[in-house]
Amino acid sequence: MNDFLIDKRRLRRAFNRAAPDYDAAAVLQREVCMRMLERLDYIKLQPAHILDAGSGTGWGTRQLAEKYPATRIISLDIAIGMLQTARSHSGWWRKLFGGAQQMQVCGDIETLPLAANSVEMAWSSLAMQWCNDLPATFTELHRVLKTDGLLMFSTFGPDTLKELRQAFSGVDRHNHLNRFADMHDIGDMLVHAGFAEPVMDMEYITLTYDDVRGVLYDLKRIGAHNATAGRGQGLMGKNAWSSLVENYERSRRDGKLPATYEVIYGHAWKPQPRVTGDGAAIIKTPFKLK
Repeated sequence: MNDFLIDKRRLRRAFNRAAPDYDAAAVLQREVCMRMLERLDYIKLQPAHILDAGSGTGWGTRQLAEKYPATRIISLDIAIGMLQTARSHSGWWRKLFGGAQQMQVCGDIETLPLAANSVEMAWSSLAMQWCNDLPATFTELHRVLKTDGLLMFSTFGPDTLKELRQAFSGVDRHNHLNRFADMHDIGDMLVHAGFAEPVMDMEYITLTYDDVRGVLYDLKRIGAHNATAGRGQGLMGKNAWSSLVENYERSRRDGKLPATYEVIYGHAWKPQPRVTGDGAAIIKTPFKLK
């Protein structure tokens, strides 16, 4: 059994429960989304259709609608509770700002319920870390994009929550955190999926807390529960908790406990197909770091 396989039913339940209070806790998620939106200022594209894959409570969707008011946006999320919360926000937003037509779809990024060649932009902010098969996910996104369409995304890299991961080391034999893909591996996945001109870069963003409970509480509020197959099935015991706190305290700096996130950004294009004399497709473009 793959101990890092994500249980999608557990994941869906966690995000459904988190949906009502998600926006109040999603400080990092909004910041990353804003930084992605700034990157669109340098891209000349006026998409008629945008897929927001992993749209959550719709904060990013609303920003895209304001930026592209003539665009039809498909908001896709695995948790129906997230989409319902997004719908409750969209009414007042549309009254104030007007904006793009929006359609909601409850589904999984790994198996998109969309037709091939149906959108000009696929956008995904901090959702791909919940995918079990990232190469297949990129293949799906390539499928639904039209030729010359743009994929823009962010996700978490291996150093994410490194302090918490180190603190859990030796506490017990269970998984407590997801496993995250390396930026260079993601670039290779994009190429193999058929994308051209992939550009990848990353940055570290660190949040600080007074204690370990604050770190775990914030993760719970945004629905970021441990949904891996190798997770423990019960509550953490008193001795394990004491070990976790003691281990994490070694990371305290300037009176605060850090929670580091490695944020990976990427974008790539779906190129015109190249074929050999017998009709076989040829797509091979090395990715570059920004």
